[in-house]
Amino acid sequence: MKEFTIGKNDAGQRLDRFVSKSVPLLPAALLQKYIRLKRIKCNGARAQRDQRLQEGDVLQLYINDEFFDKPREDNLFLTLFKPSLNIVYEDENLMLLDKRPGLVVHADETEKVNTLINHIQAYLYQKREWNPKWENAFTPALCNRIDRNTGGIVIAAKNAETLRIINEKIRDREIDKHYLCITLGAPKPAKGSIRCFMVKDEKRKEMKVYDRPVPEGKTAITHYETLEVRGELALVEVGLETGRTHQIRASFAHVGHPLLGDGKYGRGEVNRRYNETRQALYSYKLTFDFPTDAGILNYLKGRSFEAENVPFVGRYFKGEK
Repeated sequence: MKEFTIGKNDAGQRLDRFVSKSVPLLPAALLQKYIRLKRIKCNGARAQRDQRLQEGDVLQLYINDEFFDKPREDNLFLTLFKPSLNIVYEDENLMLLDKRPGLVVHADETEKVNTLINHIQAYLYQKREWNPKWENAFTPALCNRIDRNTGGIVIAAKNAETLRIINEKIRDREIDKHYLCITLGAPKPAKGSIRCFMVKDEKRKEMKVYDRPVPEGKTAITHYETLEVRGELALVEVGLETGRTHQIRASFAHVGHPLLGDGKYGRGEVNRRYNETRQALYSYKLTFDFPTDAGILNYLKGRSFEAENVPFVGRYFKGEK
């Protein structure tokens, strides 16, 4: 329990507005709930959210200590009263989340609060499965990332052992990810592979692609199969043998079939015609291959998980994958 004594400069304010400024990590909806539950009192009596505070009033706040911390990037999850997650699978060790396009996975220069990791941490905190006060170092963490404008399945580890194992399996390519995308024009042949060499242009934040080895170039191998063609658009399933930055987007653009909606590697006039501002790319399927021991995660060996709905498939093709 924390107490605040109202001074001359704070007198006259509404109670809820004073508390929201004094405890910025406390979500507005939770503040109103705590007032209703009498967990916020004024002079020992039930408080009203719109009552005007007087000099000398004493507020008693019966709320968790972590809400009184100063806002930092690592505790902003507390401000999310209703975390929003599309959970594909969950157990005591991990979660598989279907990240929607437009949501960032971690905080960046444009967004600090509404991130996938903050929603995950808020969810686990509210379920009482995790509390930063209980841990010395570990924080629920993402094992793989997806670009802001790409959707699909992301793995979140609930404990340090799971994080270690999944990171190892991703590094050793024992987790198989499949993607769906829409290309402009159908790739030829309908099923095949794109082998190229990529160099990252740090200044422009994009990949340069070459047909032959070049200095600093890294091999990129992309396997694909065309599933359906409708007019100038093709629905393509993709698997990666390598994992380069922007590999799918840059590879298909290099062979003349950029992704619909891709603002970096695509065709602006076509994207505008379809009113698409995000690349039609989705990490829709994940399989835990695990040819080697996976410790506490051995029970996942051979299991596959798919996103229920890939929005652009239903928009442009008959069935939904």
